[in-house]
Amino acid sequence: MAQRCFALIPAAGAGARAGAPSPKQYVPLNGEAMLVHTIRAFIRSPAIAAVRVVLSADDTWGSSADAASIRAEAGTRLGFVQAGGASRARSVANGLEALAAEAAADDWVLVHDAARPCITPAMIGGLIDTLADDPVGGLLAWPVPDTLKRADASGRVEATIAREGLWLAQTPQMFRIGLLRAAYAAAPGVTDEAGAVEALGHAPRLCLGSARNLKVTYPADFELATAYLRLAD
Repeated sequence: MAQRCFALIPAAGAGARAGAPSPKQYVPLNGEAMLVHTIRAFIRSPAIAAVRVVLSADDTWGSSADAASIRAEAGTRLGFVQAGGASRARSVANGLEALAAEAAADDWVLVHDAARPCITPAMIGGLIDTLADDPVGGLLAWPVPDTLKRADASGRVEATIAREGLWLAQTPQMFRIGLLRAAYAAAPGVTDEAGAVEALGHAPRLCLGSARNLKVTYPADFELATAYLRLAD
């Protein structure tokens, strides 16, 4: 692969649904902040040239003991961008602008949720290998395993939705930096990178992810993520 691969991790959210006393990315899992586990997977991926973490402008986590620990492992490959926005999309867009100062437009960027700490170097490497020559890029995703129900306003089943062909979007989502910057400029309100690229008329590739690559969203997810991380130790 001629192009370099960068990782961009937006970590400026509050994670209100998680019910944690602090932003969920800083909640300890197995003795370390969730964000440390997330960063470490990319630092241990040899194809990743550098990792950039987007924090809020007033966030001091970058000078914390947890951050110092992962900095010691990462060296100069890890950097923090104090440019978080009011939404995930804004944080990613701001992070891409900062990344453009050190990367080429045809370099790849893997955008990954800070709250997916169970990602592994093997998953990251598999995504990079699959998309190395892809003209668009793509994302890790997981086929929907359960029957889907649409609820009405009273909380009763309104319809059953066929799950055939439906996938749960995960991260990393991997696209060329120039394309993704243009996509976010054209569709700033999207909820993920693939959605922005789709809005430009492209069809991102779905790459098989893993059930363990869960996004910690609700209180019960902390226990499940901790269990997965212990299995990996």
